Amino acid sequence: MTTGDLRVEHDLLGDYDVPDAAYYGVHTARALENFPITGTPISRYPELIVALACVKLAAARANHRLGLLGAEAADAIVAACAEIKSGKLHDQFVVDVIQGGAGTSTNMNANEVIANRALELLGHRRGDYRHLHPLEHVNLGQSTNDVYPTALKVALQFAVHRLQLAMAELVSAFADKAVEFGGHLKMGRTQLQDAVPMTLGQEFGSYAVMVGEDGDRLGEAVRLISEINLGGTAIGTGLNAHPGYAEAVCEELCAITELPLVTASNLVEATQDVGSFVQLSGVLKRTAVKLSKICNDLRLLSSGPRAGLGEINLPPVQAGSSIMPGKVNPVIPEVVNQVAFEVIGNDIAVSMAAEGGQLQLNAFEPIIAHSLFESLAHLTAACDTLRSRCVVGITANAARMRATVDHSIGLVTALNPYIGYEAATRLAADALNSDSDIASLVLDRGLLTASQLETILEPANLTRPWQVAGSG
Repeated sequence: MTTGDLRVEHDLLGDYDVPDAAYYGVHTARALENFPITGTPISRYPELIVALACVKLAAARANHRLGLLGAEAADAIVAACAEIKSGKLHDQFVVDVIQGGAGTSTNMNANEVIANRALELLGHRRGDYRHLHPLEHVNLGQSTNDVYPTALKVALQFAVHRLQLAMAELVSAFADKAVEFGGHLKMGRTQLQDAVPMTLGQEFGSYAVMVGEDGDRLGEAVRLISEINLGGTAIGTGLNAHPGYAEAVCEELCAITELPLVTASNLVEATQDVGSFVQLSGVLKRTAVKLSKICNDLRLLSSGPRAGLGEINLPPVQAGSSIMPGKVNPVIPEVVNQVAFEVIGNDIAVSMAAEGGQLQLNAFEPIIAHSLFESLAHLTAACDTLRSRCVVGITANAARMRATVDHSIGLVTALNPYIGYEAATRLAADALNSDSDIASLVLDRGLLTASQLETILEPANLTRPWQVAGSG
């Protein structure tokens, strides 16, 4: 029934006015009223909306295959889902990302939008559920408790793939810099003290490996979220679903998403266990921690320009101070640091939500979803920004790095095998106290010949001794 710009819909609690132009219905409208929490609708995460459409599309096809859903209704639902999958009607997914009810409001938002668009395609008015119903038809054989986590796992795989691509490009940028800086000798440092020589290329090559390793770990985490509980309905027993539904709907969903999804062997366990989300969150935290460490290094190595380490130059991207003329700050590494702090906090939220589950269901998957999607989106943007606005434009101050090597007492470590630890220790102390360089003291005291010293202190011998030894 319509009254002006409103239509009246009915649910357990009674009649409720819904905007007639809306594709959502009464359940969504009540959720809008109940959960004014973040002001962020679920459409903020388009991969989740696409995944919900994929799940509902797969369900319609499976139910039609099993003879449970007529061709006319199935075709209309499939067509509506295909439109949403292509990006249409996302503005109708309006419920808040943080909501009570274990995701029921999200599932109902999807059911209602799909049903009302399908009604239009069939030539009926929105809200005329006598012909096609959000629950009787769109949600046939389903529960929020298997739809929501399944859609979440599909959506997360889409989002992880984008992050993996961004990380791979960042790895490539670091690897290119490793080659470019391969001949620049510098001092390595441990605990911010001089250690032993290395090349700047080795330093940047280690960053490529660090990020690349986490790309591999993400792949492992994705395999864990490929197991779905669709077909388990409310608690995993499959009540109200056809005996062949779980297998059929998984086949359909694999075909639609082109993902290697599998039905869990124990649907009761899979419905209550959110361990795979915890695992993914942990890998995202690991990635964030390592990215932040790398950015700490970049800020240190570029500190100065005259009173700091000053070994590298970050590309200047904006003026750094409203009071200090000429100051340029490492703003790109700083923003990546802040993303890392956020991701670490999100991991705590995921951990607490997972721990808070009770009996046959975890009611807190909405905050898990919100936290994971924010972490994935922001890490992806951080990797892209770090690569394009910082890493590719880094330059080296080769002369400054070489001067610190020549003047560092860290060179004595390379002399240990030739003059002994005790003599090397005395040499280091004398060099430090007299502000002399190691090479001069060695020659002055006749500890080694000039030829011996030159060979020992060759860059290749200092930075790749195992390769030099093996080349003979």
